[in-house]
Amino acid sequence: MVLTIKDLPAEEYILPGNAACSGCSAIMSLKVALKVLGPRTIVVIPACCSSVIQGYYPRSPAKVPFINTAFAATAASASGIRAALDVKGKGDINVLGWAGDGGTADIGIQALSGAAERNEDFIYICYDNEAYMNTGTQGSGATPRGALTTTTVAGKRERKKNIPEIMIAHEIPYVATASAAYPLDFAEKLKKAMGIRGLKYIHLITPCPPGWRFAAEKSVEVGKMGVA
Repeated sequence: MVLTIKDLPAEEYILPGNAACSGCSAIMSLKVALKVLGPRTIVVIPACCSSVIQGYYPRSPAKVPFINTAFAATAASASGIRAALDVKGKGDINVLGWAGDGGTADIGIQALSGAAERNEDFIYICYDNEAYMNTGTQGSGATPRGALTTTTVAGKRERKKNIPEIMIAHEIPYVATASAAYPLDFAEKLKKAMGIRGLKYIHLITPCPPGWRFAAEKSVEVGKMGVA
């Protein structure tokens, strides 16, 4: 069954007043993700754009628990939360690791690899805007070859690290790619992941207006241009 916009609940779990940039496709996608996962969800995020988007303590636009963890520790923290919930008999609560490309392809890859080896039972989404956007658009392992960032001013020389293929090599039960420009496709893949036990990885391309230097209203258009 193909999802339509009517299949997504009207309830919002990320409210207005968040600190996202105008046109941020990451927050658009997180809103969709929580509509699919529902209110019985715990979100684990490292230092990244999303740790700022959620607002400043003690206020937050999120209606589900957000656990802020160290840059390298998204998958490790999600593993511990899943284990604690299972001990308490709360297996129906979803655990979502939500990290950027820096916290996934670079700083967090060792914890993610360990969780994949153990086949931990949670969903991990890398929202990939292809640079360290939160700290000034520095190049990351997911920055494509030739791209201009503040640390690759003549164009990045190295290739983009293929994290989905790395996750496939771990032989986890589910790996998918998605784009923020196609929210229903993303929702379908996330819904499928919910029905699978073990580590589920989704690599989500999220164009960044200030980092990629395009007008805020062009996020969906730019996202669609990047889908082959």
